[in-house]
Amino acid sequence: MSEPQFSVRLAQTDADILGAQRLRYRVFVEELGSDGALVDHVHRFERDGFDVHSQHLILVDDARDASAPDHVVGAYRLLDETGADAAGQFYSENEYDLSKLKTSGRRLLELGRSCLDADYRGGSAMFHLWNALAEFVQEREIEILFGVASFHGTDATKLRLPLSLLHYRYCAPEALRVRALEAGYQPMGLMQEEEIDRRGAMMEMPALIKAYLRLGGAVGEGAFTDRAFNTTDVCLIMDTAAMPSRRRSLYQGRK
Repeated sequence: MSEPQFSVRLAQTDADILGAQRLRYRVFVEELGSDGALVDHVHRFERDGFDVHSQHLILVDDARDASAPDHVVGAYRLLDETGADAAGQFYSENEYDLSKLKTSGRRLLELGRSCLDADYRGGSAMFHLWNALAEFVQEREIEILFGVASFHGTDATKLRLPLSLLHYRYCAPEALRVRALEAGYQPMGLMQEEEIDRRGAMMEMPALIKAYLRLGGAVGEGAFTDRAFNTTDVCLIMDTAAMPSRRRSLYQGRK
């Protein structure tokens, strides 16, 4: 693969959005085995009813053919309160009671469908996406970032170590502590706190969740078992005002 030439932008065209949905299909459907009512298996697009109400932040490798279906190599779906009103809810409300966030009086942004092409993981690609996301957040004076993040698989016993660590060490403040809906509620404190091997738990933690934790992220109460997506989800919440200053600088792309 040639040296990537990254650019990041909000999707402006149908081709941009289709590129994000094609990337999502590669990651969520082909890699992780998820499915959904609007997933197009024939043309290989992962989509749902929230896409039309969201903005799509895309990472493009300009070294690739812009007309190729795989020109988008990274993506974030951004849903603000106006978009959620139009959609009738935030996506996360399928899994969590967001009443505490929605009545907080603070400006909210839901992050979703975060993904990178397999060829671009472990390098600078996510940094480029996050830098652009930070600019978006600053320009719009967003105060609370949140969204569901996933562990692969639905057998919580296999995830007891990282879930327990999140439960005991990274629970959100009471005022922001959303709770998983009963339909898919999965308790997270599956071990006694003194039994947790923190290093082992972090090794089992998905990279995206670890990154949010480093930025001061916290989790809601309970995980949610999403069988359609073949995942166990946690709701991550980041209060931009409480983000550690050193981590905020990294997130915003400054030394």
